[in-house]
Amino acid sequence: MTGKQILTYNNRTMNTLPPEPDVFAAISHPARRQILDLLSDGDAPVKVIAGHFEMSRPAISQHLRILLDAGLVTETRHGRERRYQLLPDRLIPIRDWLSHYEQFWDHHLERLQQHLSQGKKKT
Repeated sequence: MTGKQILTYNNRTMNTLPPEPDVFAAISHPARRQILDLLSDGDAPVKVIAGHFEMSRPAISQHLRILLDAGLVTETRHGRERRYQLLPDRLIPIRDWLSHYEQFWDHHLERLQQHLSQGKKKT
């Protein structure tokens, strides 16, 4: 994440508001999408998640932190072990955004099919 902050000015003082979690930015990296795929099967500790990647455990932890900050996963501590769990409801804005394009492609593919079937009738 970029760490951008929103600033507001009230009574000549500057207040820093926490940044809004950006779900789209969080899923922009392929490793984070793969982590979400892994967690869709159930919660997992960092060690198990890291075993699926050819990168360091600190790098995996950094990706998990971004997913955590975006509200896409939760972290539970069991002693020294940290387990992560997917929060799929936070993906709803992405599903809603993509549904517009799904309708777009359905419409255009239907028109293409109609056009192709009309071409067959003429021959």
